[in-house]
Amino acid sequence: MSVTDEVLQLMARDVPPGQQELSPAARRRLVELTAWLRSARPDSGKELQRYLDIRERTIPVPRDAVRAAVAGRRIMVTGGSGCLGAALLDQLAALDPAQLVSASVTPAEREVPGVRYLRLDVRDRRAVEALMREHRPDAVFHLAAQRSPGLAEREVVRTVHTNVLGTRNVAEAAEHAGVERLVYASTGKAMRPWTPEVYAGSKRMGEWVLGQVAAHGRVACSGVRFTHVVDNSIALDRFRRWCRAGDVVRLHSPDTLFYAQSAVESAQLMLTALVEAARPVLRLCMIRDLGWPVSLLDLALGVTAEAGGAAALYVAGHEPGYEQAPYPGLYDPLLAGEVSPLINAMEAPDAESSRPAVDVVPVRPVPAPDLTRRLPDLEERCVAGDEAGVRQIFSAAAWDLFVQTVRAAPFAVVDRIVRITRPHRDRLTAEHLRMDDVFRRFTRPAPAPVSKLDTSQQIAISR
Repeated sequence: MSVTDEVLQLMARDVPPGQQELSPAARRRLVELTAWLRSARPDSGKELQRYLDIRERTIPVPRDAVRAAVAGRRIMVTGGSGCLGAALLDQLAALDPAQLVSASVTPAEREVPGVRYLRLDVRDRRAVEALMREHRPDAVFHLAAQRSPGLAEREVVRTVHTNVLGTRNVAEAAEHAGVERLVYASTGKAMRPWTPEVYAGSKRMGEWVLGQVAAHGRVACSGVRFTHVVDNSIALDRFRRWCRAGDVVRLHSPDTLFYAQSAVESAQLMLTALVEAARPVLRLCMIRDLGWPVSLLDLALGVTAEAGGAAALYVAGHEPGYEQAPYPGLYDPLLAGEVSPLINAMEAPDAESSRPAVDVVPVRPVPAPDLTRRLPDLEERCVAGDEAGVRQIFSAAAWDLFVQTVRAAPFAVVDRIVRITRPHRDRLTAEHLRMDDVFRRFTRPAPAPVSKLDTSQQIAISR
């Protein structure tokens, strides 16, 4: 057993996970154990620096095609007031658009010269439609969203209303206003075929909404899946804030590894997605090479060292909104190393890698009549602020979308996932077992046993 494992075991024994409030004695013990962990992992400071250096990463962009799609055109960005919105507006402003509009519910963190900033709440369907009619954009980048997984579990109504119904409002208004191209900002968490988590489920449902609009054939649609963006990192902000306040730094798990990308890469990915937008299918774009995953434990230790070394690390356990372990069939080992890690086993067979740094997956439209039927009721409950009702309807709709997605998948893909998960079947969580049962339900039927037939039976069959 390594020294790290020994110290983590002591942490779990002396200050068990799941505590909201810690005694002074527990805090002192955590300070001591955290110092031991830093000694056992002297490279944690380097991991923090490697993580911060990701902010300088870029990817190649098809400049000529992008300039042709932007120069002299009217461009609108929803949610342009945040970090990613500003990075995208920087890129767009340099391409000489005829008009560049940012429409957000909050003021801009940093205004980009040449951009017209407007206030818009995408939950307001009439306001979205009016804005589209007034400005008649040629292309729309839809970034507006509630992006915190933890907050999504506490603010279910706002998250679902914004991320699902707000996305529907933008997509349908763009279609009616004659927008040529629509780019949707999704998340790597949406690669999960199903999840009970509100944030990930809402973004997956947002991808479905774009797929339905794309299938109409009137607007070319694409999407991007972002992973952890260093420039607006919720985790880093929390760690540093806790250290400044003298609070303990809380970790979900010491084993967590995650991919990261920069805000500039994210903006460049959206520009690439603009020229990948097509009819009549949604085309999802992801960065192919996201580098080596970041260790959450080393990142936290690096921040505690940065703060002066007196901070305490506490393995608190997973909070609502964050998945503890992925479904074993999420990746196909035969394909996972060849494509972006934000592409799941159901999507990987269709992945296209013609771009230098970006993988593209054309998404088959998934008929989900139960989900479609529930949307008006979901909107009514959102407007009324009925959290219990929203959660109930949203959960049922998300499950229906998963079932219909598996039903529409090729038999060979479903069979492959069933084979991948079979060795793990007896260790699956209740949620993953429920998913696995659906894959098994839609696997290829076993062939009937072959028996010898007499001549009369063979003749009857041939007829």
